[in-house]
Amino acid sequence: MIESENQTYTQVPLENKHGESNANKTADDTPQQKGDMEKQANSKLKKEAENAPEHPPTSYVTTLIHIFKGNIGPGLFAMGDAFRNGGLLVGPILLVVIGVISVHCQHVLVNCSEKMRALTNGVVCADYADTVEQCFENGPVKLRTWSKMMKTIVNIFICVTQLGFCCIYIVFISTNMKQIFDAYNIEIDVHLVMVIIFVPILLTSLITNLKWLMPVSLIASICMIVGLAVTIFYALKDGVPSAEERKLYTDGPHLALFFGTAIFAFEGITLVLPLRNAMRKPTDFARTMGVLNMGMCLVTFMFLFAGILGYLKWGEDVGGSLTLNLGDTILAQCVKVMVSAGVLLGYPLQFFIAIQIMLPNALQLMHLQNRPFSGELLFRTVMVVLTLCIAELVPALGLFMSLIGALCSTALALVFPPMIELLIKRDDNKGPGVWLFTKNIVILILALLGFSTGTYESLSQIVTHFNEMQ
Repeated sequence: MIESENQTYTQVPLENKHGESNANKTADDTPQQKGDMEKQANSKLKKEAENAPEHPPTSYVTTLIHIFKGNIGPGLFAMGDAFRNGGLLVGPILLVVIGVISVHCQHVLVNCSEKMRALTNGVVCADYADTVEQCFENGPVKLRTWSKMMKTIVNIFICVTQLGFCCIYIVFISTNMKQIFDAYNIEIDVHLVMVIIFVPILLTSLITNLKWLMPVSLIASICMIVGLAVTIFYALKDGVPSAEERKLYTDGPHLALFFGTAIFAFEGITLVLPLRNAMRKPTDFARTMGVLNMGMCLVTFMFLFAGILGYLKWGEDVGGSLTLNLGDTILAQCVKVMVSAGVLLGYPLQFFIAIQIMLPNALQLMHLQNRPFSGELLFRTVMVVLTLCIAELVPALGLFMSLIGALCSTALALVFPPMIELLIKRDDNKGPGVWLFTKNIVILILALLGFSTGTYESLSQIVTHFNEMQ
């Protein structure tokens, strides 16, 4: 949930990029051209460094906590449903495989961004979209004209993914709140619950200053951690059934749903570059025992624990969120309220990332450049209403998570990183090495397979869900 907290660390002025990219060392530039371009780029970057805002650096432990917070959300509570689709034996194995590949792709993104920073003498590593643009600008000559388009595509995927998270947050909250109403015999449709929670979501989403969102993020994290602890207590207090009562493996369609949920859970790739830039010692981020590896190991362990425990305890009845299986006791209702509050308070942080990307074009489209504050409030309101409408259309929590994971998260987590590594890690006129080429092609094939099957199966199940409702 903290991607937006650090997004400001990575902004690279657009006007510098053309000069920087032309200053890169390529086989097609003459020494004279390279020298002239490098002087121009260095001059601009010095001015940028002088005018860059200062931010307090973060320590190893602080960044580790941010990694943890950025990957712990509704995806963690959905792990029981994921393992129901994956099986008690195959599910953990595939989760670890997906986790390893995801973390590897995060390392690839960091390495590519660092290489682009070194080539352009940049002050900090560029953000995700800018890194992709720079890699295309410095890749094969025939692909350099694609750089602007690829940056736009990445930003579109980021916006769709973040707004998809926001839609899932609405479904998550409303599903849990409906259970609370049902426990007290209050008959209310889940769609009406979404309308009710729209008001607090809108109010928090109108906070435009990140500084004011920091306390919101802290409260959200506390709610999620306490809620998870009590959920684990409920799962363990009466013991768990034998593993023999659960499926060890499933079929292809269910594995496709598992893939979507699992890749959705590893949602933090957009925060790795901001966190790396914010560290007091950036070299501690991607080393062997660095923040990224240690943080993601902790996150993966928590996913495994929650998934295995949730599926063992509730089996085929496990919900799209573990909180949906807690029962009707007062403590269970308190947990649902607490986790729902944590997710609700995480909504504006996820929302902020998409708004930050879309706002300049939105203000221009609405002709509100001269009234940026009122224009931003209007645009934020419209986008919150849009996420509400989408959530109203797909109220099935588990299927919605799988769809967003397969459709959007796959591209950001598994497609773009190997693609840009193939572009920049190559010998002149020879292309990438055999190992590098094979490794990245395998990742891309797996990603496209998961993307196609996961999206298809999620949409099919959503259609079936609608037909059953009718």
